[in-house]
Amino acid sequence: MNDWLNRAHRFLDRDPWTVAGYRSFGNAQRVLVRGRAMENEGITAATDTDSLWRNLVNSYRRIEADPLPNAVVRATIGEASVEITADDEGFFSKWIELPAAIGARAGWVPVTLELVAPASPGVKVETEAQVLLAPPSARFITISDMDDTVLQSHVTSLVQAFRTVLLGNARTRLPFPGVAAFYRALHAGVSGAEQNPIFYVSSSPWNLYDLLVDFLEHQGIPAGPLTLRDWDVDRSALGSGRLHRYKDSAIREIMGAYPALPVILVGDSSQRDPEIYRDVVREFPERVLAIYIRDVQRTEERRAAIASLVAEVEAQKSVLVLADDTVAAARHAVEQGFIHPDSLAEIGGEKRMDEATTPGKVGKPVVEAGAKTDTPVIVDASPTATGDGPAA
Repeated sequence: MNDWLNRAHRFLDRDPWTVAGYRSFGNAQRVLVRGRAMENEGITAATDTDSLWRNLVNSYRRIEADPLPNAVVRATIGEASVEITADDEGFFSKWIELPAAIGARAGWVPVTLELVAPASPGVKVETEAQVLLAPPSARFITISDMDDTVLQSHVTSLVQAFRTVLLGNARTRLPFPGVAAFYRALHAGVSGAEQNPIFYVSSSPWNLYDLLVDFLEHQGIPAGPLTLRDWDVDRSALGSGRLHRYKDSAIREIMGAYPALPVILVGDSSQRDPEIYRDVVREFPERVLAIYIRDVQRTEERRAAIASLVAEVEAQKSVLVLADDTVAAARHAVEQGFIHPDSLAEIGGEKRMDEATTPGKVGKPVVEAGAKTDTPVIVDASPTATGDGPAA
């Protein structure tokens, strides 16, 4: 019966087939290849002048994207070629062993993805994905959340969050002030030439992948591998327990690919990032250089809950910083020698521009109803922290 329905749907819905390749990562021995085989829904490129209707149509097309269940995709990197079978939602993910010549490279490496089955008569369906190999110059990696950490998603308000996702686009979505300059500083490191990789782990669905990639590029935020979720597999996947397990697994997979590199974790207080990162510190003692948590849920209850994690993080010789804004986190990063002191001027300047309302600026963050707007809070658990620590 299901097979008959799929055939009927395909007959009525004649969108061309496509393969979407997702930015991923790897090391000198192997790389993780990820993507999705699906129908091309004709999503148009975002512009600054798109109407709410056009944004809504594109959002619907992303959500409605029809997969190619159990598709077979051939992934080729250098001389290595492997066939991967997608799941029933068209998603595929597989670690591929690298030829020695490719493994000796660093930076972004292309992977060719070709749809093998179902066959597309007379048309070769092929695309390219990019995988990141950390350069020898890298001193640490950064793993960052996206929603309400890099871009404003208002996840604490369900109605506002849906409005933001459905009616906005990559050019209208707002970053948190100064975040692009801060991430560029983390990427450059204290020497300015470290090329420290940045990874983005989000609870957003893969359906929003193109929007997030466009957003990062438009805002000048360093490109990095994205790890998102398939909401179609389990509609209850938004539960805090499932979110915890998903992010924990994704972070462990990234850290496992770079066992020699320490990590900086960046998130926000609206979901479970502080608790998730606390567990990472427990599993990888002395490997987490710092945890930066953006204080977006400014309630006494939430702040008290996060403060209770500080001693646990400190016991593992790490540090948790609860920061009101990007500059506060950046000052701590300068003090710890993660980024160059000169970068503070650029971060502060960009923060002021992002907060401006003059034409060409991206706008000012929205403060959630009922949120406190008092002085910035810094909870620093480092053994060297003093009462003269960073302030916004």
